[in-house]
Amino acid sequence: MVDDEPTIREVVCRYLERDGFDTVEAADGESALASIEQSEPDLVVLDVMLPGVDGLEVCRRVRATSRVPIILLTARGEETDRIVGLELGADDYVTKPFSPRELAVRVRTVLRRVSADEPSARIEAGDLTIDAATRDVVRDGAEIKLTAKEFDLLLFLAQNPRQVFSREHLMDRVWGYQAAFDTGTVTVHIRRLREKIEQDPSTPERIETVWGVGYRFVP
Repeated sequence: MVDDEPTIREVVCRYLERDGFDTVEAADGESALASIEQSEPDLVVLDVMLPGVDGLEVCRRVRATSRVPIILLTARGEETDRIVGLELGADDYVTKPFSPRELAVRVRTVLRRVSADEPSARIEAGDLTIDAATRDVVRDGAEIKLTAKEFDLLLFLAQNPRQVFSREHLMDRVWGYQAAFDTGTVTVHIRRLREKIEQDPSTPERIETVWGVGYRFVP
């Protein structure tokens, strides 16, 4: 739990520990990076506005070497921070002020999606291979590095080929909660996936947009 406000850290950690989680606290970016390296957490709750190394830079550095799920805490109305954070590989975000109970639910949801036993399926679609058991994605023999949520989204679409899903439906099935008015997370993750798995992201062949409806995976 990374935040420069002691009260926020205390309240959030109390809620998470009440749910059975072990927590580690950090008050700034540098100590967060050191703590993440040392403790190897299952998930990071990361405030964007940190003294010294800010949360977005922490996210960038962590994502360069780790797939650990990251939930960003952003100021209400700071859409740029949310978009940049998602572009850097964050899995979710919560806007301040927030309910500690809601954040605890988000943590459980993200961890459940990441740690749930996936079916031992290997999906092959042309030059793309998706291994649900090992969570590996390979294209033309080269491994593609995906964040936990990028993989979850790709696997869900690939396990339901040609079926069209709205952004609201994807938020519910992949992220685990409904967000009727804020589905930008899905849009960002789709764009990142296309940049990683498509031969030409500007003319995607694997993840198609069905205008006015949503997205589908074409095997």
